[in-house]
Amino acid sequence: MSDLRDLFAAPERHIAVLATIKRDGRPQLSNVSFTYDRGRDLLRVSVTDGRAKTHNLRRDPRATVLVNGPDPWQYAVAECRAELLPVAAAPDDASVEELIDIYRAISGEHPDWDEYRAAMVADRRVPLLLHVERVYGAVR
Repeated sequence: MSDLRDLFAAPERHIAVLATIKRDGRPQLSNVSFTYDRGRDLLRVSVTDGRAKTHNLRRDPRATVLVNGPDPWQYAVAECRAELLPVAAAPDDASVEELIDIYRAISGEHPDWDEYRAAMVADRRVPLLLHVERVYGAVR
């Protein structure tokens, strides 16, 4: 593995730990599904409006993402600047289109895109773009 970013780009890796900063300064950690866009050096995640991580990122856009490698001692950490897109408000809005793109990158095709679109609006889903600023970790 020549680059730590290869761990983010590995097709079998779509689960990571997202760390945000709580109001008291302690970290808040969540397991998330993600996709990595190497060309834009961008991690993308679907989050729900009203959850702790979403509140934390609105207050402080600093985020850190950890992904583990195939060896338990391999890992990559990305320090990021978070960008929250608007809450999905209509089945055909730009946020829902981004959420579809995220889903496809992680899971492939959905059996019913109309159902998926409606669920994104009902669940108040938010596309989260994590702009990578620094990467560190360990690979063998």
